[in-house]
Amino acid sequence: MSSNASNSVFIHGPELDVGGYPESCPFNTRRAGMTRRKAMSMGLLGEDAGREVSPVRATRAQLETFHSPEYLDAIKAAETGILPLSSFEMGIGTPDCPVFAGMSNYFSLACGGSLTAAGLLLAGSARVAFNPSGGFHHAGRSNAAGFCFLNDIVLATLLMTSARKRVCILDIDAHHSDGVQAAFYDRRDVMTISLHESGTTLFPGTGFENETGTGEGTGFSVNVPLPAGTYDEAYLLAFNDLVRPLIAAYSPDVLIMQLGMDSLAGDPLAHLRLTNNVYADIIEYVMTLKTPILATGGGGYHVENTVRGWTMVWSILCGSAKDSREVGMGGVMLENTDWAGGLRDRTLPVDERERNAIMMETKSVIARVRSSIFPYHCL
Repeated sequence: MSSNASNSVFIHGPELDVGGYPESCPFNTRRAGMTRRKAMSMGLLGEDAGREVSPVRATRAQLETFHSPEYLDAIKAAETGILPLSSFEMGIGTPDCPVFAGMSNYFSLACGGSLTAAGLLLAGSARVAFNPSGGFHHAGRSNAAGFCFLNDIVLATLLMTSARKRVCILDIDAHHSDGVQAAFYDRRDVMTISLHESGTTLFPGTGFENETGTGEGTGFSVNVPLPAGTYDEAYLLAFNDLVRPLIAAYSPDVLIMQLGMDSLAGDPLAHLRLTNNVYADIIEYVMTLKTPILATGGGGYHVENTVRGWTMVWSILCGSAKDSREVGMGGVMLENTDWAGGLRDRTLPVDERERNAIMMETKSVIARVRSSIFPYHCL
C-alpha cells in the first residue's frame, strides 16, 4: 500500500444507505453509497488505495457540543409525528427539511462520520479523511434549513478546537455556508472561507463581502459571492487571488472542506457553470499544503455528476489518480462514467459577452474582499 493511500480514509457504512429523505426531496442520501461503489469499481478503495472506515454514531453529548437539547428533542419527537408550532419555527417539517423515518439515526451517523474523521486526524492515524455523507453547513444550533438538520462541520471543528487546533473551513458548495459561519463568527481560531453563488440569486440570501466576523473574529469570516453563470476561469481566478494567500497567512493546523457539487454546470438548484476540473485543481492545491484534510460532501442535485465528481476528488485525495490533468471523455457534456477518464469533465464553451461580464464582476468581488479582509492578515 502506498503511503498516500495508507494515510487516506474513506468514511462510509451500510447503515447510511438505508432510508433517507423522501423521493420527492432533491437531496439524495444515496449519493455517498453510489460514490463508494464507483470508487470500489475503479480500484480506489482497498490494498493499493485508500482504506475504508465505518463511522461511529455521534452521541447525544457530542451533538450537544453545538446543538441545543430542546432542538434535539424536537427532531426526535418529529419522527413520532409530534410537530408543534415550535418545531416548525425551528425549521423541522418544512419543504426543504421534511420529516422522515429514522432521521435521528441517519443524521447522528452522518455527523458521526465527520467526528470519526476528525478523531483519526487528531490521532495521527490519517492525513486525509473523506465523509461524503457530511457537509450539512446550513444547520444552526436550534434550527434546520436547506436540507440540513445537524451540522457535522461545526461539530468536527469544535472537536478540533478543543484540541487547540487552528482550523480553516473551505466551503465550495454553490450555497453560502451560513450555519457554519454563524457558529464561528466571533472566533479567530477558526477561519471560514465560502465561495458561492451570490445571495442575490440563491438561497440562503447571505454571504456577502461585508460579512467579515465580529469582535475577535473580525477578518476571519471570508465570503466570495460569485455571479450566476460563473465559469472555471473566473472561479479559479477568485480562488487563486484570495484563498491561496489567506490560507498561507492563516497557516491552519487542519483544513476542513465542504465539497458540495452543486457548483457544477447543470445542477438543478443553482446557477454556476463549473466543470469538475475546478474541484480537481483545488484538491491538487490543498494536497500540496501537507495540512491534515477533513473533506465532506454537501450539495449536488444532479446525482450522476455529483457521484462522478466525488469519485474524482477521492482519487486525488488518496493519491490514486493516474493523471489528474487528463481531460476525460465524459463529464457534463456526455454524462458518461463507464471509462475511468470520464471522471474529468470536458471544457464548457462560454459566450464571449457573458464571459466578459462575469469576469468583470468577479474581479470586482475580488477587489472588495481584498479590501475588507486582507488588511487583517497583513496582506
